[in-house]
Amino acid sequence: MDGDDRGRPGGAPAPGEAGAPVTPEEDLVLLEVDGVIATITNNRPHKHNAMSDAMDRRLWEVLAECHGRDDLRAIIWQGAGPSFSSGRDTTELGVRTEDISDLEFIERGHRGAQMFLTMPCPIVVALHGWVVGGAFERALLCDLRIAGENARMMLPEVGHGVIPDSGGVARLFQMAGHGLAADLALTGRSMDAHEARMHGIVSRVVPDADLAGTVRAVAEKIAAAPAFTVKMARRTLSHLGAAEVQRSIAEEALAQSMVFASSDYAAMKAARREGREPTYRRR
Repeated sequence: MDGDDRGRPGGAPAPGEAGAPVTPEEDLVLLEVDGVIATITNNRPHKHNAMSDAMDRRLWEVLAECHGRDDLRAIIWQGAGPSFSSGRDTTELGVRTEDISDLEFIERGHRGAQMFLTMPCPIVVALHGWVVGGAFERALLCDLRIAGENARMMLPEVGHGVIPDSGGVARLFQMAGHGLAADLALTGRSMDAHEARMHGIVSRVVPDADLAGTVRAVAEKIAAAPAFTVKMARRTLSHLGAAEVQRSIAEEALAQSMVFASSDYAAMKAARREGREPTYRRR
C-alpha cells in the first residue's frame, strides 16, 4: 500500500501524479552483477519507486535470475532517487485486468515475495526516504537492513481498508514484539530510522551520504567469508523464524481476500467516492 505523501523527500511527484514519462518494464527494476555481488535497484524515482504490477513482474524476474545463479555471494537491494519505495502505486488499487480471484492474485505475489526468504545468498537492503507498505514488508523478509538517517517506514494499509499481507507483521513481531507490530499495523504511523534501530528493525543507521558505501562494504564482507559457512549461518537463522513468517503469509492471503469481499471495505470505498463518513457493519 502507498502512504501519505506529506513531507516526501526531494519534492518529486507523488505516486499516481501525472507528468512523468512511462518507464519501460525492463527498466523498472535494474540488475547489475559485479563479480560475486549483485545489485537490485528499484527504478521509478519520479514516483518514489511506487510498486506497480509491471514493477512487481520485473522484480520477480530479477529475483528468479539471482535465485538461479550459483556464483553470487551477496545481493544489495536499493532504490533510485529520493526513496527506497513509497509502497503500492495507488493508481492501480482495485484495478484488475485478469479474470482471476483476489486469492489467486495475492498468492501469486506471495510466490514472488517468498524468494526473499529462499535466496541462496544474503540480501542487504539500503533504506532511504520513504519505505512504505509492501515494500517495507519485503525489506523485512531480507537478511539485513541498513538505513540512512532520512528513512521513514510505515504500514498504512489499514487506513486504506486492507491489511498488511506480505509477512512483514510477523517479522516485526519477531523483531520487536506484539506492541510495536500492533502500533505500526493498526495506526499506520511512520517510524524514523533511529526508532527502527532501537527496535532492531535495522541494524545500522548512517548518514545518507554514507549509505551506499556502508551497504557495499557489508556486502563485500559477507561475500569474502567462506561461502558454506555463510550458508549454514543463514540456514540456522532461517529455521528460527522463516517457517512462522511463511505461515503468517498464508493466513494473510486468506484474510486479505476476505477483506476485499467484505461489506466494510465496500462501505469505505463508497464513502470516499461520495465524500461522506462510512457506516460499518463489522462484516
